[in-house]
Amino acid sequence: MSVRYDEDSLGKVEVPSEAYYGAFTARALKQYQVTGHASHPALRDSFVMIKRSAAIANMRTNSLDTVKGDAITQACDDILNGNLTEWFVVDMINSGAGTAFNMNTNEVIANAALRILGKNLGEYQHLHPNDHVNMSQSSNDTYPTAMHMSILMGANKLMPELNLLIRSLQSKAEEFSKFRKIGRTHLMDALPLTLGDEFAAYVVAVTKCTKLVQYTIKELYPVALGGTAVGSGANTPDGYRSIVISELANISSLPLVMEPDMRHGLQSRFAAAAFSGALRGLAAELGKISNDIRLMASGPMAGLSEIGIPAVHAGSSIMPGKVNPSLAECMNMICYNVMGNDASVSMAAGAGQFELNVMLPGMLKCILESTDMLYRFIPVFRANLIEGLTANTARLQSDIQRSPVIVTLLAPKIGYQKSAQLYKESLATGKTIRDLAISLNLMTADEVDELLS
Repeated sequence: MSVRYDEDSLGKVEVPSEAYYGAFTARALKQYQVTGHASHPALRDSFVMIKRSAAIANMRTNSLDTVKGDAITQACDDILNGNLTEWFVVDMINSGAGTAFNMNTNEVIANAALRILGKNLGEYQHLHPNDHVNMSQSSNDTYPTAMHMSILMGANKLMPELNLLIRSLQSKAEEFSKFRKIGRTHLMDALPLTLGDEFAAYVVAVTKCTKLVQYTIKELYPVALGGTAVGSGANTPDGYRSIVISELANISSLPLVMEPDMRHGLQSRFAAAAFSGALRGLAAELGKISNDIRLMASGPMAGLSEIGIPAVHAGSSIMPGKVNPSLAECMNMICYNVMGNDASVSMAAGAGQFELNVMLPGMLKCILESTDMLYRFIPVFRANLIEGLTANTARLQSDIQRSPVIVTLLAPKIGYQKSAQLYKESLATGKTIRDLAISLNLMTADEVDELLS
């Protein structure tokens, strides 16, 4: 493999001759082999949009000549169109504050711009990654901004899927509204309700979670771009900040605004942690729903068998004909991962010191992973499980008739003690509460039927 020698502040570094990255990235590749995956496409695109917007702002404030500035913006456009993306090679978890990824981006754009200017890769005397691509910026303000942007990109994919899930659950609630069943508390028989009642409660739960996610999304709109190293805006020309954020909002189609306190924007990761916390709450509810479905579908002979689930594939490699709640199980595993990711985010959010939280790459990796899993799987969960659920009406009715817990409905008429005695006798003899109450002359048939209705 042919090589070239790029030089940075630490000296010369061997770089593959065809590489669009440079010295900083070459050094980083030797240090950060963590997840085995390059940074998320949403993070890459966010950073490239920031660099493009910064070049425009620097040209408008007469800080960057138009020859270099136009080459940078054209290079950014090429990358956003899908070219040269293979050169964004730094691991998702890298140096504190994401400096390694910021420099990976600066170097790729610089080399792409050099090509546009007719220069060779690595001829940074004509256009430099730090001096020109990174002009008026720091990793300290670009990474938090890109963090907000990439989370918002994922959220924009998640929200429609949550709304469709709510609609499907509501449809099932209406479909199941006429099917009575035994309720359960402590996993033991409780007063009857309808299967639709249970699904209507799921609708409320997911709706509340969706509203909370939407609320936290709005906290991500303010960005601290232009704050540079400590939020002071050092090394930025007058007017730069308003221009760069306006350009960034325009190219990203995201409702980005200036963070009123740039120091807060660099010190605190409140908005990202709040979004992650909302995903944790959503995961708790989706996990609960999945667990209920697994229990209601258990059987078909030795379990509850209250609902039927669609078969998406064979349930067992050894037991023919077996159907498992595989999609509910998958959702459970996703939910546990989301909760674990939020634990990491929470700890990282509290680990900032003074003017900067340096744990950004680890936090963002967890949040984007959680968002990706949810928006990718919820459509499958909805279409191939929720919408295919059926009610086992014969089993539901039989359980109500046989369960002694319905004696609770007779207690106001015959008293708690007599009701408890009926409960025990029903369990011991297998006779229904209705038959026992009538045979023991505690109530007439009409009285029993009226209360049990």
